[in-house]
Amino acid sequence: MTDHIYLTSEKLSVDEITQLVSAPDCGAVSLFVGFSCDVGSTRDSFEGRVVKQLEYEAYTPMAEAEMRNICAMLREKWRIKHIAVFHRLGVVPVMEASVIIAVSSEHRTDSLEAVSFAINALKSSVPIWKKEIYEEGVAEWKENKECKWRRSSSLTT
Repeated sequence: MTDHIYLTSEKLSVDEITQLVSAPDCGAVSLFVGFSCDVGSTRDSFEGRVVKQLEYEAYTPMAEAEMRNICAMLREKWRIKHIAVFHRLGVVPVMEASVIIAVSSEHRTDSLEAVSFAINALKSSVPIWKKEIYEEGVAEWKENKECKWRRSSSLTT
């Protein structure tokens, strides 16, 4: 049983992360790819404005500690084998993954429920901040609606 926690400025690979959690005694690997996005990668528009790119920042020691806490919670609730939680930092161009969470288990229900819990927990508790840069050059820091420290409005730069 291994927990892979990784914050990186490098492009994330679904295949590589899937391999990290795959095991011969597991019948399922469940994945979440993306970050607040319907298609699993950085979306190209928000509220009618064209998003050129996203930028992520994190307080790395605290983010990694929270990610480890999420892994511990997953292991308490479900029978799972391996967990990978990878989040991209820095500039993330449109159509590249910002986050990949992968969970393996003997049976699909455990991995599916665990990966769903993991992305919701990550968005609510891990100190990672997202800035959207729009085509017209305007940038906005965005807050997750699930975030524990959320303010009533977004910050604009």
